[in-house]
Amino acid sequence: MPVITTNDGTDLHVRDWGQGRPVVLIHGWPLNADSWEYQAVKLAEAGYRVVSYDRRGFGRSGQPWNGYDYDRLADDLAHVMDSLDLEDVTLVGFSMGGGEVARYMSRHGGGVSQAVFVSSVVPGMLKSDSNPDGITRDLLEQIQAGLRKDRPAFLSDFFKDFYGQGLMSGVSQPILDWTLDMAMLASPRATLECVTAFGTTDFSDDVSKINVPTLIVHGKSDKTVPIDATARRLARMLPNAQLLEYGGAPHGLTATHADQLVEDLLTFLRTA
Repeated sequence: MPVITTNDGTDLHVRDWGQGRPVVLIHGWPLNADSWEYQAVKLAEAGYRVVSYDRRGFGRSGQPWNGYDYDRLADDLAHVMDSLDLEDVTLVGFSMGGGEVARYMSRHGGGVSQAVFVSSVVPGMLKSDSNPDGITRDLLEQIQAGLRKDRPAFLSDFFKDFYGQGLMSGVSQPILDWTLDMAMLASPRATLECVTAFGTTDFSDDVSKINVPTLIVHGKSDKTVPIDATARRLARMLPNAQLLEYGGAPHGLTATHADQLVEDLLTFLRTA
């Protein structure tokens, strides 16, 4: 698997599978590219070139002390695309990864033919007059306090809501264990800093620059990234986008609704 070095010297671990029109999968917090495993295999088998990478600070990528704001993260995405000569790309961002899609579209914009936001934080998580259903800064501070006190224990509990354990969906104990293993590979600094990034960044201006066909997928039972604050608001800002709401789906629908997501991604990809 290739390693791409960014212009500030950070190594990014990249997977590049299959041949065909490229699809770039951007993972959520606090995971890595492995979290896209099911979709990546299916999309490559369907005739697409599937690129996924570990965000700086996560997985097998380098762990610099700084660089966890969305400008830098979008520049990393641009560097991956430029290094691999990707054109006519479909960008797919899960959760925090949706922020990279939005910021890339406003900061770089080239080479993209479609955009997909899955359980995404875009257009912004923080509660405000324009986003009354958002989360408060107190909640973000509680998350960071829990991570500082006992990161493994905090994340172990976090992933229960992430996958909707106890609801009709949920996942196996091995998937919970695997997800925690992914999260613990991350730098503690990156894990903390990215809470601020995905929790406080307002992507409204970025959304206004999105001018490609867009798919929005979100679970109605998402307790991690509330649908009213994000997906439904994004759909109002992009009236030509397609919004798919999965009934009963939690945040981690890449696992709980893996086949449904693949089917909907393939349907959207074939419209390009």
